[in-house]
Amino acid sequence: MKIADVFTAIVGPNVGVEFVAYDGSKAGTIGSDVRVEFRSPRATELFMSHPGEVGLVRAYVAGEIDISGDLVTMLRAFFDARPYPRISITNAAKIAKQFGPDFFRNYDRLHSDRVPGEERRLSGKRHSKDRDAEAIAHHYDVSNTFYRWVLGPSMAYTCAVFPSYDSTLEQAQDEKFDLVCRKLDLQPGQRVLDVGCGWGGMVLHAAKNYGVNIIGVTLSKSQADWGAEAVKSAGLSGQAEVRFGDYRDIRESGFDAISSIGLTEHIGEPNYPAYFKFLRSKIRPEGRLLNHSITRFDDEHKVYYRDSFINRYIFPDGEMTGPARIMRNMTAQGWEVFHEENLRQHYELTLNAWRQNLDAHWDEAVVEVGERKARIWRLYMAAAQFGFERNMIQLHQFLGVNTTVKGASGMPLRPDFSRKLPPLP
Repeated sequence: MKIADVFTAIVGPNVGVEFVAYDGSKAGTIGSDVRVEFRSPRATELFMSHPGEVGLVRAYVAGEIDISGDLVTMLRAFFDARPYPRISITNAAKIAKQFGPDFFRNYDRLHSDRVPGEERRLSGKRHSKDRDAEAIAHHYDVSNTFYRWVLGPSMAYTCAVFPSYDSTLEQAQDEKFDLVCRKLDLQPGQRVLDVGCGWGGMVLHAAKNYGVNIIGVTLSKSQADWGAEAVKSAGLSGQAEVRFGDYRDIRESGFDAISSIGLTEHIGEPNYPAYFKFLRSKIRPEGRLLNHSITRFDDEHKVYYRDSFINRYIFPDGEMTGPARIMRNMTAQGWEVFHEENLRQHYELTLNAWRQNLDAHWDEAVVEVGERKARIWRLYMAAAQFGFERNMIQLHQFLGVNTTVKGASGMPLRPDFSRKLPPLP
């Protein structure tokens, strides 16, 4: 059995990419703009070390599988060739007989030469403060320089909001932060809390444009250092703060508004009740919460995949639930949900812009973080873009209000979230 025969058995004969193997065999659509190459026997060894997506990722990250052309185009071709492919028992037996021994002969080498920390397996109780800090550090404390190349000047690592298809990434990130401010109805002098503040984009935007006093908190030391310097450089030190720490350690209370942009994915569904209860304890009556998070497209399936590429390489302990689960947990803790919005298509556009930025800085990124890490990011962002494009994952904003004991919300009959500030040019 040739390597190309294995490829055909897995993805079918009509996939719209060209496949080339070290044994000279070919399959798929010869001459396609996308080409997948198994460069050496080590590619099959790495795949057999964990058949499925993790094995393929190991081989790609190690450079034993090379991909020419656009990764999102490749994913489309694989998924469109044959929905939910299944390998026949006969072919599975042939593959195991021919390539299984390679794995067992090289087991020690395959497991001894992995880069420490690349596939993150955390210890301790899930979503304890120490374990959460380790998970956040794995993903966010990579290199601020690297993130600056990928994210652009805004250093915003969450879904942007594109006023139009031809808007720039910076315009879209500015619109995202301003939309959050508008939904929260921020007013000068108000006290605001931003949990999971990243590099401080929301903190800077709200303080500069809405005159609020705002505290942002992040578990990433690299983010906190960057954000603190950005606040100082903007001349906002007496008005804004980016704090290194766990949101659960915030002592201040009585905030007028709370923003949570991209934090819920790191909380864990069993902790949603405590999370939304804690946030409500920190806000005044009639105060607003804007919760912005990635979700699944439904509410029916388990959300934690220990052996997935995303969990091992990208977001250890990350979880996604369906939007209804988030809303149920908000209302169960006393938040009245006044508005919900799905921004799925905007995240597809955001990721495409980030991928273009990475490609534009590829050589520099490889020097900064290493080729393996750069490959991980290239694959991760392509997979995420494809997921949003195909409605496998979504991005939802929920606007909740801490109503008074008499039911007062402070909300107008018809809220107006239209733009009040002039947009970035």
